Amino acid sequence: MTDNFQDLKVMVIDDSKTIRRTAETLLKKAGCEVITATDGFDALAKIADSKPSIIFVDIMMPRLDGYQTCALIKNNSAFKGTPVIMLSSKDGLFDKAKGRIVGSDEYLTKPFSKDELLGAIRQHV
Repeated sequence: MTDNFQDLKVMVIDDSKTIRRTAETLLKKAGCEVITATDGFDALAKIADSKPSIIFVDIMMPRLDGYQTCALIKNNSAFKGTPVIMLSSKDGLFDKAKGRIVGSDEYLTKPFSKDELLGAIRQHV
């Protein structure tokens, strides 16, 4: 069975250009439409316009971190049902717990694999 991610809008929020580009390349190959944002403020401005099906957000970002960004998304009635997957270079229990508190749906540790990214989408969308 092949996955059909055609026309699925995925947002990737990360201050690292490398991570954004990697995720975008992997997701586009799978057929997703990818919207990238450099930080939480940038993302929040784009979410209303693009209405992504799923959002991947880095935890460590300047200005507005991933927890704050996730909390703001989940507190918005229009987007509280949108799955938010936290991305972190730390594989800490504290981070995972904090991610759950702000409403994230899953937690991936960087560097993530194509299978992890697509697996998260498959599970939550």
